[in-house]
Amino acid sequence: MDRRKFFKYGSLAAAGATILSPIDVFGKEIDFINKGGTAKNIIMLISDGMSTGTLNMADLYLNRKYGKGSNWMQLYKDNRVSRALMDTASASSIVTDSAAASSAFGGGFRVKNGSLNVSPEGKENMPIWQKFKKAGKKAGCVTTVPITHATPAGFCVCNDSRNSQPEIAEEYLKHGFDVLLGGGDQFFNSEKREDRKNVYNTYENKGYKVVKSRNQLMNAPDNKPILGVFDHDGLPYTIDRNSSKELQEQIPTLAEMTQKAINCMKSHPKGFVLQVEGGKVDWAAHANDISGLIYDQIAFDDALKVAIDFAEKDKNTLVIMTTDHGNANPGVIYGKNANDHFDSIHKYTQTNEWILNQIQPQDSLSKVKDLITQINGISLNDEDAKHIKSYYEGLEKEEEGLYNYKKLPFKTYSEIQKKYNSVGWISMDHSADYVELAMFGPGSENLKPFVKNTDIHYLMLEAAGVENKF
Repeated sequence: MDRRKFFKYGSLAAAGATILSPIDVFGKEIDFINKGGTAKNIIMLISDGMSTGTLNMADLYLNRKYGKGSNWMQLYKDNRVSRALMDTASASSIVTDSAAASSAFGGGFRVKNGSLNVSPEGKENMPIWQKFKKAGKKAGCVTTVPITHATPAGFCVCNDSRNSQPEIAEEYLKHGFDVLLGGGDQFFNSEKREDRKNVYNTYENKGYKVVKSRNQLMNAPDNKPILGVFDHDGLPYTIDRNSSKELQEQIPTLAEMTQKAINCMKSHPKGFVLQVEGGKVDWAAHANDISGLIYDQIAFDDALKVAIDFAEKDKNTLVIMTTDHGNANPGVIYGKNANDHFDSIHKYTQTNEWILNQIQPQDSLSKVKDLITQINGISLNDEDAKHIKSYYEGLEKEEEGLYNYKKLPFKTYSEIQKKYNSVGWISMDHSADYVELAMFGPGSENLKPFVKNTDIHYLMLEAAGVENKF
């Protein structure tokens, strides 16, 4: 099958369940071969849950504070990338979750929300990182959430449920992925797993270097597969890490993990593929946490620069930058004080999550007000301070929300902040918005102005010259 026919069939197959996939068209087994395509390496960067307003506000923040915007937007301004809008729907909804979104990229087909590369009919779609491994490339994932979370998992494994993270931790090893860096100690640590398996030892017995701190990561050899797990669940938000010397010593940045992953795979003769996820961008959006959102988007942008710098020198690397879906659709709201209000975020030193975790039921009104003044530079009135405090006194119904394990009043506090920072949110959950997608390097010329999320799977295979031979 020639490459044009391959890509044509791939796009058709991605359109929906009523069309047979390229795997089934002729009823034959897949044989993966490398045709010597133009992109030896692929780095796909996903700022999870990045609404357009998130990209916009990070650029505004950097411009207004430092006089220079984001690396992502500079690529646009310099006309150095191919750019598109992308439809992110899943098989079960126009609003996708991260598992179905990643499966669209990873498996090339839309699946139901919550599923990893398993079709509504129960068919498993081989994930793209497995395809590239079979073509002889190295493959890795780095993230700021658990390495077993939905986005990295969608590129690597098949599972009926994204929640099967202990199982996913073991599944990665079966396929021999070369670099795995992020959080999720609870899924590898024998003291935290229900089955008491020591999954770290299993990796070490297979030749992996296991690292659990920033220093260990930086000093790890580049010639061995590596598993790096740096926190119990997701990694700390960037702004909270920046405010703690202890966290800076323990937790690597996303840019540092990206650089280490590239260093570990760049010398491989057949090239490598790497997924980089800014997962805490999504978690911050779910919490309407503006400092968490902006600083983690900037951290993602730093990782993007690492990838682009490598690609510029290498000349043979395709860099893809996108998100899997929008989330909460934040933005700066019109008003005569919008400039000054938005600039007040420059004074923030912690996330809303950090602030709200400090408040105790017995705290006085003045203590709550002093805490917020110290961290956000905001002088709350008594009414707003009482409203926040009422949640801790059991006078208000606890707030729900994804990743809000302690039922903190995220929405209430973000609504109060809006009066001081002019940032509004439409919700605390995913949206169906079309999202930004851009490509840099060989293969980027194939990008059309509007694509479905499933098309990215076939664009990557096409760019690398890795085809399904029937």
